[in-house]
Amino acid sequence: MIAARRSLATHANPTIPAEQPTRHSWSKDEIQTIYDTPLLDLVFRAASVHRVHHDPSRIQLCTLMNIKTGGCSEDCSYCSQSSRYSTPTKASRLVDIEPVLEAARKAKENGSTRFCMGAAWRDLAGRKRGFEKILTMVREVRGMGMEVCTTLGMLSPEQARQLKNAGLTAYNHNLDTSREYYPQVITTRSYDERLDTITAVREAGISVCSGGILGLGEQDKDRVGLIWEVANMPEHPESFPVNALVPIEGTPLEENEPVPYHTLIRTIATARVVLPTTIIRLAAGRQTLSETEQAMCFMAGANAVFTGEQMLTTPCSPWDEDKAMMGRWGLEGMRSFEQSSVARKEGRLLAREEQQEKVAEVI
Repeated sequence: MIAARRSLATHANPTIPAEQPTRHSWSKDEIQTIYDTPLLDLVFRAASVHRVHHDPSRIQLCTLMNIKTGGCSEDCSYCSQSSRYSTPTKASRLVDIEPVLEAARKAKENGSTRFCMGAAWRDLAGRKRGFEKILTMVREVRGMGMEVCTTLGMLSPEQARQLKNAGLTAYNHNLDTSREYYPQVITTRSYDERLDTITAVREAGISVCSGGILGLGEQDKDRVGLIWEVANMPEHPESFPVNALVPIEGTPLEENEPVPYHTLIRTIATARVVLPTTIIRLAAGRQTLSETEQAMCFMAGANAVFTGEQMLTTPCSPWDEDKAMMGRWGLEGMRSFEQSSVARKEGRLLAREEQQEKVAEVI
């Protein structure tokens, strides 16, 4: 009997599906049930789904550069770049093109395959010259063979099309939290305005990067509500960043307690089950996690990190530390445009398949 029990313990629970179909009709109750699963069972299920849709040994390294700091008119209660708060972050103008390209080259040399550029703006109204400079940045970084992402605030459909034509791979526009809790965090931009920008980005053929921040004072139902919102979009976001709040002096949330680690893991694992083909990006706050805690995040379905000198205004884990960590855990960096949904939008998937067919014919 003892031997029989040990043998059974090596088999996956047949009630836990290894493959989760991609759905766009989730109910909040369904997602809440997943979120409330006993934690180890939830991580096991998420890891099973992850291995069906992704290579678990591959992690995308991304680098984020702040190309325009501070002076933002929004009142996001977590952000040091808001002009409404007195914080250590000082406003500056849009940086010149060459320093951005130098930073992108350095990131590529260190293994990053996606270069992200962030500007602290509400929108691009009245910023024609600045936008033209950013379009040049996008073209030049794309010319290096890297994926390019920007986060510039709200976009019109025409601005999204211009970014697409310049070679933009992805646009980051986080929803931050659930629709219900959102007014407690931001009052200067509505939830629907955020969704309008995401729609404009998606319809322009740009990959959508949209996730949230944990530790804003929200409850479990709000984390479920955030995942529900993106899960029912016509296309799941190409990537879903999971940020842990880094409280910053001078902001309304400066006294918030760190989000519990088990909450972070639950959110990552639930997102992986519900968004099976999406890249889950372990973003702000990662530098506070131990190496083993990060490994559990990867087990639960996270498969991208921000690495380099810093995030927008918060600390980041350096390239050397991240590469050493990945080596210890048997992880490798993704190539640019490796994710199939990105490759498809970039027109590279068909070309790759055609090349593979030609090789097969020769063989």
